[in-house]
Amino acid sequence: MGPLEIVFAVIGVLLVGILCFFAGTYYRKRVGEREIGSAEQEATRIINEAIRSGESRKKEMLLEAKDEIHRSRTEHEKEVKERRSELSKQERRLQQKEESLDKKADAFERKEAELASRLADVAQTREQVEKIKAQHLEKLEEISGLTQEQAKQFLLDSVESEVRHETAMKIKEIEQQLKDEADNKAREILSTAIQRCAADHVAEATVSVVPLPNDEMKGRIIGREGRNIRTLETITGVDLIIDDTPEAITVSSFDPVRREIARLALEKLIVDGRIHPTRIEDMVEKARKEVDRTIREEGERACYETNVHNLNPELVKILGRQKYRTSYGQNVLNHSIEVSHIAGLMAAELGVDVALAKRAGLLHDLGKSIDHEVEGSHVQLGADLARKFKENPVVVNAIEAHHGDVEPKTVIAVLVQAADAVSAARPGARRENVENYIRRLQKLEELTGSYPGVEKAYAIQAGREVRIMVKPEQVTEDNMIILARDIAKKIEAELEYPGQIKVNVIRETKAVEYAK
Repeated sequence: MGPLEIVFAVIGVLLVGILCFFAGTYYRKRVGEREIGSAEQEATRIINEAIRSGESRKKEMLLEAKDEIHRSRTEHEKEVKERRSELSKQERRLQQKEESLDKKADAFERKEAELASRLADVAQTREQVEKIKAQHLEKLEEISGLTQEQAKQFLLDSVESEVRHETAMKIKEIEQQLKDEADNKAREILSTAIQRCAADHVAEATVSVVPLPNDEMKGRIIGREGRNIRTLETITGVDLIIDDTPEAITVSSFDPVRREIARLALEKLIVDGRIHPTRIEDMVEKARKEVDRTIREEGERACYETNVHNLNPELVKILGRQKYRTSYGQNVLNHSIEVSHIAGLMAAELGVDVALAKRAGLLHDLGKSIDHEVEGSHVQLGADLARKFKENPVVVNAIEAHHGDVEPKTVIAVLVQAADAVSAARPGARRENVENYIRRLQKLEELTGSYPGVEKAYAIQAGREVRIMVKPEQVTEDNMIILARDIAKKIEAELEYPGQIKVNVIRETKAVEYAK
């Protein structure tokens, strides 16, 4: 195929294509015109229906709008009417309040005026009252014979008396309460200690009796021209009493150690049978060594019995010397052992150091072993010995305080005081001679009778109670309590006594009249 044919073929294809395009376009135009015509008709119909429905809807909405407007108008008119009514009510209330305030203001003005006039009257009345008061005071001073200052002082004295009465009653109440509580507790502790530590007491004497095998021995003891008895008395420092008592010689001395040495020497001489000055010296020396050994053994026994350890050997010896020392007829060593036991028992009840309490109780009368050799009270001597041998400060304080010479600083010191009083107050534990007894009672009566207002004072119950009769016109009921306390404190400060002394103040008011 040549090029020309190809060109004609392409042109033919193009023409066919163009014809087909125009034919399709025409077809689509006809179809579209038909669809547009039907759509216009449909649109016209829809528009007409819409116009008709819109008119009807417009009418309905106009009616609804008219109804709503009418309803709103009605409600608004009603609301306006109610507000007007409320406003009118408020106006009426405000008007009433205003009228009421006007009335109150008028009343206040009237009251203010009345008060002003009353204040003026009060001021005037006050001036009159002051004048009348001054006149009355002058009249009262004239009638009573007292000035204003004197009357004030009288009132102060009355108030002071009332306060004193209340104070005395309060003191009495508190003291009684504390006394009851303390007494119950102390009674319980002391009863337990006393029951658990019972000791026998034998009154010590100042003489010893040495039995003889026969009366012939008296002559041998006396010796030629009294040589033997003088030697024995000189060496031992005792008095030998040889009287008509059969087969007995009495050794008399206030020093128990010397008396014991003399007794032992006499017994050894009687057994030996050879009695002459040289032999007497040998036997006295042996007796002295034996007594020294006994002293040491007794000290060790006391420590063992009370379970007190680590005492200085010198203290043990000094403690053992108490076996030959008495106080009011009571053996001091036995007393110290008993005090140690009682103090330990009470310390156990109170939860205090038992070992320290026993140690303080055992050493509390240490000074009595040397008080006849060294100047000073047994309290001070005992405290000095305890300090010298490096004893515990608690023990030293207990020694110093057991008779109230110093204030007790520990519970143990108080326990030693109580134990000492318990041991000394046991029935049969102590005795004293008649002279000391009478002197102590006289001093007690003199001391208690020296107070102003005291009429009579009697010491009873062997000096354990003093009854004081006071003058009722000088000592009041309230002052009785204070007077009893003052007397008790003075007795504690100035007198030495075993146990305790009860101060009993008695006030008696009598009214006597005779019918004629």
